[in-house]
Amino acid sequence: MKLYKDYDDLPRIKLPLGQEVFISDSTIRDGSQMPGIVMSKKQKMQIFEFLHKIGIEKLESFVFNPRDKESVKAMIRKGYEYPEVTGWARANPADIDLILEADGIKETGILMSVSDSHIIDKMGLPDRNAAEEKYIDAIQYAVDHGLQTRAHIEDMTRADNHGFVYPLIKKIIEIDPDCTIRLCDTLGMGIPFLSVEEPYGIPQIVQHLKNEIGVKNIETHIHDDFGLGVANTLAGYWYGANWSSLTFLGIGERAGNTEMEKILLFLQQRVEGFDKYNLEGVTEFARLVESELGIRVPRNKAVVGKNIFAHESGIHTAGVIKNPFTYEAYPPEIVGGKRQLLIGDSSGLEVLRHKIEETLNELIKVKTKVMKKDPRLKAIQADIQRLYEKELRISCISDEEIRGYVEKYFMFEPIVEAETHEHTAYYDL
Repeated sequence: MKLYKDYDDLPRIKLPLGQEVFISDSTIRDGSQMPGIVMSKKQKMQIFEFLHKIGIEKLESFVFNPRDKESVKAMIRKGYEYPEVTGWARANPADIDLILEADGIKETGILMSVSDSHIIDKMGLPDRNAAEEKYIDAIQYAVDHGLQTRAHIEDMTRADNHGFVYPLIKKIIEIDPDCTIRLCDTLGMGIPFLSVEEPYGIPQIVQHLKNEIGVKNIETHIHDDFGLGVANTLAGYWYGANWSSLTFLGIGERAGNTEMEKILLFLQQRVEGFDKYNLEGVTEFARLVESELGIRVPRNKAVVGKNIFAHESGIHTAGVIKNPFTYEAYPPEIVGGKRQLLIGDSSGLEVLRHKIEETLNELIKVKTKVMKKDPRLKAIQADIQRLYEKELRISCISDEEIRGYVEKYFMFEPIVEAETHEHTAYYDL
């Protein structure tokens, strides 16, 4: 018989292929393209420091304007092993020269748009052959100048992969066998199920790259237009990808990208033998992004939302008081969070009793136990319920208000009865 009563009791899953997996951050590159966001050098450095504390392996950045260049120089001067600063370029020598001029960058991504809409309508090229020539020339130029490469295969989930993209990738790998092939699901069209055929099936694309072409390094870069960013990123890992390109909080164009914090937590808490990232600062990281960039983080957002460890309903709070495992998927300290027991319309007597005990302990500095049948407890509960019943209140009762109730009923109107009140030290209440 298996007993699941604690976090350590739950089994971890295994990646079927057992490969080591890595993360490349795109928060200050793709994330900075989010409408209304302009990142200063200071903000980029703050993000860089948090990524360093977490242990993210790589970070990509533009180097087009002076602010980008200064930020990259400052990051490299830090001398950190992680994250390694990498560049981003369009498929032309002029862009790649900018990477070479940024002293200290050893790797660059090269954008290679592969859908017909992107090739013809966006780029104005006459046909696929012209696009292929442009991309091959760019990768050759980068390699000839000593750069490691990442081929960003843009809009791959709306492209003719067998007719155009896979032959292109074979030629790229011939030039640079270690090139990381970035599978870009640019409009979130990808599907995470093995039976889904191309161009949508992320598992089939990854398997073909790995098994049929022999790509060593496969990376997913998934946009979240259909809300499948996390699912498709995990599917990439599941079927053989060893990299994922992510942004913190999923910031980016349109619906954004796959959220880094969700992938980090899943790997750290759910995958066997995985403990290389430090998530203790992610909640603080979210507050920084919220305050510095003006991005509102929903209260119920997974991992970093303010309500993740907040409990109000009677059933939930009673369970958490007895054993947090009952209603918390992972301990708050894993992500630098803090548990909150709130008093509201759906709260039961148990959480109210717990909050009153906490408040009494703070006020009188004596460990005190309040019994459920204590009339003062019932009186406070009745006062609170009247607020909600008369629609005078639509928010939770604050800790300061609880303190006021405790002072009123327990300190200014004392009732001492052995059968209703117990305390470890004799104290006249």
